Amino acid sequence: MDNFSNFLKKDISRRKFLEIVGKVGITGLTMGVINYQPRFAWGSFKVVPIASDNPSIVWHESRCVKCGKCVGACKDVQTVLGYYDSSGGKIICVNCGQCALTCPKGAITERDDISKVWQALNDSEMHVVVQTSPASRVSLGEEFGLKAGTIVEGKQVTALKKLGFDAVFDTSFAADLTIMEEATELVKRLKGEINKPVPQFTSCSPGWVKFCEHFYPELLPNMSTCKSPQQMLGAVVKTYYAQKKGIDPSKIFTVSIMPCTAKKFECQRPEMNDSGMTDMNAVLTTRELARMIKQKNIDFTKLGDTAYDSVLGEKTGAGVIFGSSGGVMEAAVRTAYYLLTNQTPPDQLLNFTDVRGLTGIKESSVDIPGFGKLNVAVCQGLGNGRKVLDLVKGGNASWHFIEFMACPGGCVGGGGQPKTTDNTRSARANSLYKLDSNAPKRLSYENQEVQKLYQEYLGQPLSDKAHKLLHTEYVARGV
Repeated sequence: MDNFSNFLKKDISRRKFLEIVGKVGITGLTMGVINYQPRFAWGSFKVVPIASDNPSIVWHESRCVKCGKCVGACKDVQTVLGYYDSSGGKIICVNCGQCALTCPKGAITERDDISKVWQALNDSEMHVVVQTSPASRVSLGEEFGLKAGTIVEGKQVTALKKLGFDAVFDTSFAADLTIMEEATELVKRLKGEINKPVPQFTSCSPGWVKFCEHFYPELLPNMSTCKSPQQMLGAVVKTYYAQKKGIDPSKIFTVSIMPCTAKKFECQRPEMNDSGMTDMNAVLTTRELARMIKQKNIDFTKLGDTAYDSVLGEKTGAGVIFGSSGGVMEAAVRTAYYLLTNQTPPDQLLNFTDVRGLTGIKESSVDIPGFGKLNVAVCQGLGNGRKVLDLVKGGNASWHFIEFMACPGGCVGGGGQPKTTDNTRSARANSLYKLDSNAPKRLSYENQEVQKLYQEYLGQPLSDKAHKLLHTEYVARGV
């Protein structure tokens, strides 16, 4: 064991280490990891270890200056690197991409899927559909010299049309759909109508979900079974939308524009094929979309505004604030209040400041007539998530509902965003809340296109069809 410890503490190259891991196998080096405390051994590395088949991020050795900033992001902020006793011969990664966001030299980047999308766009037989996340509309402009938080929603749609996409939908539509399912699930848990524990955890951040699968698998029953908005929209596009438009779903290629590198992992999960095929075919980060726009020499700042396509394009302010830490909680509580009382939520819940902002862990209570106090918590960044999970695991938490976001600031600070600071996170989040406050509808249950989807296809939240298409299960990955 001493020899193994000394070996790990040497300043060997990351590539050499991974080669050795691959060659030694489960009976050699891996058995040492099982009994060794790796949080100290890993500390000697100046680069986070990234598997060659990682679907989300890639390490470019020639650009790396071994500054160690990626290690700090993974180990100290996200508490992934060094927080496990065994990895079964594999490198544990939650795909959040905070290492890429932190890297000053571009030595760690998202896995580039642009060529895959160009291929689909150039295939005349494919109907290529794209959805845009709430967060990208307040960050994409930064790649073209605009101030952080500039709202470029309409320009983004115009750019996507110019790139050749056949339909452009708003992920905020699916966020409203998610709220209908998730708030209904919460209410049924609170009433004891489904055999699931409280607190209920949100499930729209795939980096957070994978973190829980690895480190806290015993708490997976607390996780909402809802898919993320990205995956819900993919499933709906290849079923409901395909039927309405008379398109063979096998000829539909679905793309999303996301602030999140973990979404690339999520769309490849084997659970995400309830439409009868892969729900989402490709995920591009905000940065990748900017590169595509530049490749076509489109002058982004001069573009006019175009509206999203109908059928799956309407949104409410509640769906838009999904992009900020606390936004999912705020949106869900608005609808949960309505479901529990059949009353319009009070103004307090339309400006729920207790759960907003960049504080790592936030908590609040909402008085709901006929129910009592609904205790909620919000945490951003996986290090903060670990603190909250330890309280839940130890039976020391009184919350009913907890929002988890893998990335600091939520999606506005995602691993696929333009380079980020606390100031840019705040500017982006403030713009999302501005969109919400100015929206004609601010409650997810008021989204008429969502209502029509239920009337024509799904029936009601948590129906058998809704559960098949919009919900999923999780995997206890262990450590």
